[in-house]
Amino acid sequence: MYYVYIIECKDKTLYTGWTVNLERRLACHNKGKGAKYTRSRYPVQLKYFEQAASKSEACRREYEIKQLSRAEKIKLINSVL
Repeated sequence: MYYVYIIECKDKTLYTGWTVNLERRLACHNKGKGAKYTRSRYPVQLKYFEQAASKSEACRREYEIKQLSRAEKIKLINSVL
């Protein structure tokens, strides 16, 4: 199973990524060993995730989410609350 996720960094910016192990990936981000973008912005907090059936589906969805404006991403996050 693949996961597409949105995390909020300590500076309130949003980062979108994909992984096969969500818990391990969040731990990496929070140790400063995640993506280059989050290395200086941790700790991070998971705000949203969704499952994908394949790597290509996860990558495609990650791209779609990254194209959204911040307001649209927040709307997406709030849609699951």
